[in-house]
Amino acid sequence: MAGGTFSAGWPTQHALDVLLVEPDVVMEVAVDVARDSAGGGRHPVRPHRIRTDLNVAQVPLFGEDGTPG
Repeated sequence: MAGGTFSAGWPTQHALDVLLVEPDVVMEVAVDVARDSAGGGRHPVRPHRIRTDLNVAQVPLFGEDGTPG
């Protein structure tokens, strides 16, 4: 897949290189919706467990299941 760049944001404005990959593992994560004044997440995403009962094709992309993405 093609790569790209995106802005690192605070505390730097340097562009970061991105390499897009094909997913092959499904993992549950815990996400806190708290935001700072700039709109960024206040807490890190925490891994919960690998979902061996699901494959990648069974997971809808963001917004495809009616939830905002």
